[in-house]
Amino acid sequence: MGEAGEGGASGDGGAAGGAGGRLWGGRFAVATAPSLDRLNRSLPIDRRLWAEDVAGSRAWVAALRGAGVLTETESATLDAGLAAVAERLASWGEGEWATAPDEDIHSLVERLLGEEAGPVAGKLHTGRSRNDQVATDGRLWAMGAADRLSAELAGVAEALIDQASRHGDTLMPAYTHFQRAQPVTAAHWLLSHVWPLQRDRDRLADARRRAAVLPLGSGAIAGCPFPVDREALRDALGFEAVSPNSMDAVGDRDWAADLLYAMTMMAVHLSRLAEELVVFGTAEFGFVRFADAWSTGSSLMPQKRNPDGLELARAGAGRILGELVGLVAVLKGLPGGYSKDLQEDKRALFDAFDHLLALLPAVAGTVATLEVDPARCRAALDDAMLATDLADALVAAGTPFRAAHEEVGRVVRAAEAAGCALSALDDDAVRAASPAVAALDWRAALDAAAAVRRKAGTGGTAPAAVAAQL
Repeated sequence: MGEAGEGGASGDGGAAGGAGGRLWGGRFAVATAPSLDRLNRSLPIDRRLWAEDVAGSRAWVAALRGAGVLTETESATLDAGLAAVAERLASWGEGEWATAPDEDIHSLVERLLGEEAGPVAGKLHTGRSRNDQVATDGRLWAMGAADRLSAELAGVAEALIDQASRHGDTLMPAYTHFQRAQPVTAAHWLLSHVWPLQRDRDRLADARRRAAVLPLGSGAIAGCPFPVDREALRDALGFEAVSPNSMDAVGDRDWAADLLYAMTMMAVHLSRLAEELVVFGTAEFGFVRFADAWSTGSSLMPQKRNPDGLELARAGAGRILGELVGLVAVLKGLPGGYSKDLQEDKRALFDAFDHLLALLPAVAGTVATLEVDPARCRAALDDAMLATDLADALVAAGTPFRAAHEEVGRVVRAAEAAGCALSALDDDAVRAASPAVAALDWRAALDAAAAVRRKAGTGGTAPAAVAAQL
């Protein structure tokens, strides 16, 4: 971030050459216009990359020593100086960050290194550009972000699994088109939200793998003229591979889009879970009740219990999707190599990451403490939801399913016309609607618990199948 002027520091007079302590001032006769300086300055955003920037710089010092650019003494001095810079930055509060005059985190680290190590700090940037430096910092951050999000996501999944383990025998309606469809166990419903989260964790692992490609050593665009050992750099920084093309390495933000896509899908899945919980928590449904600690009230209506955390999770999906769309829109218009437009990747990544870190614990806490009401869930079942089971009984008696569907449909229509449940129809009415259904022990098919037990295949809602999922 803040990579304007790829040349970096010049000379050996300190960490930052040129006017105003910048890394690129020598070619310019006057200072940057204040309005452009404000626009160009990225330190308020990329300050959070300070640990990654120091780590990359320390690895670069070792690489320059191995390439014969630095002496052993110079290398030791720079490494000790960077360690001191890390200690200083770790202790900084808002005051220090707000008053730092530097353009970006790279300029700041190099300026502080000059204070700690003296003139030799001017050698740190040899063979390195902020173009490959910021790509390295960003990828290092993304690898850690993917790990942290995966751990937080596991907390939501564990809360769902714990709730499911208590409700293997609780029956409730499942919905298609948001209309009651067939009976399932509450455990099966809860676990239906776990598997998307597992796919999210898989996507995060894949995004992490794509981020774990080392760009350091690519320079501004053409590569490094010094014989640095990029494999040693890769190993020192924990990357999995080395970028094969310097032009691609400095301009590639696919990894950022991949991580943003993984975060977007996480947000979408949290939103869908939140939507169902919000609906099921209404008085009209009453399937679940939220704990006081995870609910809010109304400033006007004393009786209200509002699931604000879930509503904010629902809203967050749109916000994070916007960050993904914004970044992809930036990328699609760029030529190869580095352009300053890429500075915007940090803002999108950090905003999405921070928002998810706020949402995930709130959703996990809400799920972990909610109460499922088995009686309300069971009361929402009706005979019409067992129409497919009645058709299955006809199939077992030898009727083709499409014909069985037609026969049962006529019985359902008769019950609707009579204004009663299927089980309340008298035998004559059933016989008039469908002699084939009337010939069965048809009321025995209208048993929700038995219907659930029959869905015993892998992935089904039968208690045994749900136990296998758990």
